[in-house]
Amino acid sequence: MRVQLLLLMALLCIPFLARPEDGSQLWLRFSKLGKAVHGVDVLGIKSADPTVALAKQELLDYWKGAAITLQIDVKQKQLKDGYQINQNEKKIQVVASRPIGLLYAAYHLLRLQETGGQLSSSKIIEIPSYDIRVLNHWDNLDGTIERGYAGHSLWNWAELPKKLSPRYEQYARANASIGINAAVLNNVNASAQVLDAGYLVKVKALADVFRKYGIKVYLSVNFSSPKILGGLSDSDPLHRDVQRWWKAKAKEIYTLIPDFGGFLVKANSEGQPGPQDYGRTHADGANMLADALKPYGGMVFWRAFVYHPTKDDRAKQAYQEFVPLDGKFRDNVIVQIKNGPIDFQPREPFNPLFGAMPHTAKMLEFQLTQEYLGFSNHLVYLAPLFKEVLDSDTFAHGDGSTIAKMTASSGNLHRKTAIAAVANIGQDSNWTGHHFAQANWYAFGRLAWNNTLSSAQIAAEWIGLTFSREEAFVNPVKQIMLDSREAAVDYMMPLGLHHLFAFDHHYGPEPWGDIPSGRPDWMPWYYHNADSLGIGFDRSIYGSNAVAQYNPPLDKQYGVRANCPENLLLWFHHVPWDYRMKSGKTLWTALCYHYDQGVQKVREFQKVWDRMEQHIDPVRFKSVQSKLRIQARDAVWWKDACLQYFQLFSGQPIPYELERPIHDLEELKKIKLPLRHHN
Repeated sequence: MRVQLLLLMALLCIPFLARPEDGSQLWLRFSKLGKAVHGVDVLGIKSADPTVALAKQELLDYWKGAAITLQIDVKQKQLKDGYQINQNEKKIQVVASRPIGLLYAAYHLLRLQETGGQLSSSKIIEIPSYDIRVLNHWDNLDGTIERGYAGHSLWNWAELPKKLSPRYEQYARANASIGINAAVLNNVNASAQVLDAGYLVKVKALADVFRKYGIKVYLSVNFSSPKILGGLSDSDPLHRDVQRWWKAKAKEIYTLIPDFGGFLVKANSEGQPGPQDYGRTHADGANMLADALKPYGGMVFWRAFVYHPTKDDRAKQAYQEFVPLDGKFRDNVIVQIKNGPIDFQPREPFNPLFGAMPHTAKMLEFQLTQEYLGFSNHLVYLAPLFKEVLDSDTFAHGDGSTIAKMTASSGNLHRKTAIAAVANIGQDSNWTGHHFAQANWYAFGRLAWNNTLSSAQIAAEWIGLTFSREEAFVNPVKQIMLDSREAAVDYMMPLGLHHLFAFDHHYGPEPWGDIPSGRPDWMPWYYHNADSLGIGFDRSIYGSNAVAQYNPPLDKQYGVRANCPENLLLWFHHVPWDYRMKSGKTLWTALCYHYDQGVQKVREFQKVWDRMEQHIDPVRFKSVQSKLRIQARDAVWWKDACLQYFQLFSGQPIPYELERPIHDLEELKKIKLPLRHHN
């Protein structure tokens, strides 16, 4: 009996965190143990509101602190979706102007509780940086996800609307907990069928689940839908029958879903139809849709990701097409702009459109799914990338005109503001394919709510909520996360190199890539331009002059080789191999050191992670450990492929103090990954 008792005591002493977990709870691993006996009162609500009821229930289930009063005060309009928390010794009062503000406040309190934080003052006021905080799902109606690396789509269209997966509500709760309030359900390369009546009732079923969590649904639409679905002869936005078709479709949607958010449109890009097919402009197309949605309060997000076969620099095309249209878009149109001028590269300069078009509403688009960053195999924390862009100064209105200030609500008092990210979510049990990829979903939500938060603060929050609050775990793992994006840039494309990926799947290196009769701007050589003289894309006034799209003084800073930030040097300049860097190394030597540094960093991540085994559950520990092994092998693959290929042009040895290549270049050229990597 004594032995059994000792065994039981030993089992009870095993930390709760060491129990097997699959990551499905994300950062919402709240415990109902030790709940406070204090109640939660609700004031200012005449009838039961499902969102307020949800806020109250979350606090009743998990809050362990003082008694709380939840109050709606419709006069506090300045709070928008936000809230005010007042605290004294015995009670906490939460005030919001809208029910959703109370739910966000509940998650704020629980986040503080679970991370060991304190209410920093007697009064806290939180107002979101952006009105509309959007996840864009690139999900197809057949269940696949374009650039999706976490399994099939969450949306089971075949079972909707009758069968609702519990994951739908879990998804909505996770988004609400970080302030995301909009979801575009389908791929920007949209099928017109999503607007068919049979699919709209399925969309309604999802909207009904999401509503109490404050989330509106949006749809990506195919610009040719009137012709495809309506049988019209064309989809010309200036033709009245086309306009009538869209107005009738909008009425049909809002009759089913009164709080439908609106449309996201990819037009005249990568073969997608659009208004230019009829000699019309992007503004013509966007405004037609905006007029159809206007009576219902709907929005149009019109993507600025456009490029066509041309002899000019691909990086210049969005600016060239959209700047002449400044001031010509309706007030319920927001131009959605990728963070960089090419395509979600590991590092790009910010898109120059953010420093232009002062009379047009603009929104940032990030990519959470790691299309160009090792899919769900590589640990790459993206908050530093997000912050790099948000904190970039456009100089549009002089010094201090950061993208964060230019796009946030505080700088656009009379316009709705928005920010978006391409989702990395699928049916995998841990939602994102890699346990640490959850941090990018979390980080986007937190920055969409408050774009002044730091990468380190968000990482510490997420680690404490998701894994452990032990300092011996939090501090070293936080450092891995903060270093991971720069490590990936180093082992993939340092010093401003870009688009060296293998064609189509974008996973591994293929700087030699070429396809007979393929478009130049699909080929890696178009971007790196390696030759016997040097490497890089000349975007100075002596090259494509893309630097002219940036406001002074950036045009001169980027355009003069000696002034250009070295982490963007090869983006803006074709640089001789023997060019002296600030470190004193030649360009070739510096390039070699960066690639080697990336490899060594990932190996260090492995060592740090292996020391964390005692702090967390074995399932997640082993899963991350396995992914880091893949990442370390991939980093060597990138280094060996790129350096040996570029060595053919530089004619110089890899510095002898660095690790030798372990792969033969000709063998690396034979690697062909199956297209299953690209869903």
